[in-house]
Amino acid sequence: MALLEFTNKGIYCPPADVYIDPWRPVDRALITHGHADHSRWGHQHYLCSATAAPVIRYRLGHINLSTVQFGETTTINGVRFSFHPAGHIVGSAQIRVEHKGEIWVASGDYKVAPDGLSEPFEPVRCHTFITESTFGLPVYRWKPQQTVFEEINDWWRQNQAQGKVSVLAAYALGKAQRLLHGIDDSIGPIFTHGAIEKTTQVMRKQGVKLPDTQRITQQYKPDDFEGALVLATPSATGSNWMRRFRSASVGIASGWMALRGTRRRRAADRGFVLSDHADWNELNEAIKATGAERVAVTHGYTNLFARWLRDECGLDAWEADTEYEGESLDKEDAENDNDA
Repeated sequence: MALLEFTNKGIYCPPADVYIDPWRPVDRALITHGHADHSRWGHQHYLCSATAAPVIRYRLGHINLSTVQFGETTTINGVRFSFHPAGHIVGSAQIRVEHKGEIWVASGDYKVAPDGLSEPFEPVRCHTFITESTFGLPVYRWKPQQTVFEEINDWWRQNQAQGKVSVLAAYALGKAQRLLHGIDDSIGPIFTHGAIEKTTQVMRKQGVKLPDTQRITQQYKPDDFEGALVLATPSATGSNWMRRFRSASVGIASGWMALRGTRRRRAADRGFVLSDHADWNELNEAIKATGAERVAVTHGYTNLFARWLRDECGLDAWEADTEYEGESLDKEDAENDNDA
């Protein structure tokens, strides 16, 4: 019996009788972070990191939720669990599972390069590592974060000089706050889509320092947005919501902008390659740092990346079927994308 198994409900630990990021209702769920494909409603008991809890409570409502600090050990039926930073978003965790000398790590979503906002990724030694592969191809190699923010700031200034609104599409949880943390807020006012503003307020209340923003409501007139930066959810940029802006330039911040033609298909003026997931180099770096001999590859380029790990890295790697989605431009992580 494996220490962790991939079942039709989620990643299951038989000796502890708990699940990690289950996608079907279960009794006890250990949650890596608050994105909707990893944190779902309907479980009887939840356990997550202390800094992930505020957003999870906000999104899921009244749930039976307990928290642990990073590095703290919790023992369930003789199995030792501990949460370690994944660097994906604020509070995101890798979950270390140890039983009878065997160690597995379920990484959830992660990125290795620090962003200055989320807790930095921590390599955790193990025998078996469960990795995502959202950007598991050599074409995905991220620029330094500061370079991307300089590109965004320059774009904003250029639009401002032309009297345009700069509308930047980003996930309501994670990417939007990372953008707020990294941009030059002295350029002008910053407005937010309602779903982004509400999530940002939750994070502010837990002590995350972010620039001032204004939630977009019906009280604002087109002239109020001239020269401003607007953070919007991806689907809002293709909806009637955009009609409130007289003249706008639309940008998208996503790892998918590394692919030629993606920006054009999304009808955007600019694409900025910025992802909260590991790129090709980071995936390989993270796996090597674990010392794992076995690697289960989940959501993303699972077949190709698992083959690379087997053929080129000499690891026992295989594809694992899950319902995680990684980074998507077609599905929102917000609980109500129309909340403007």
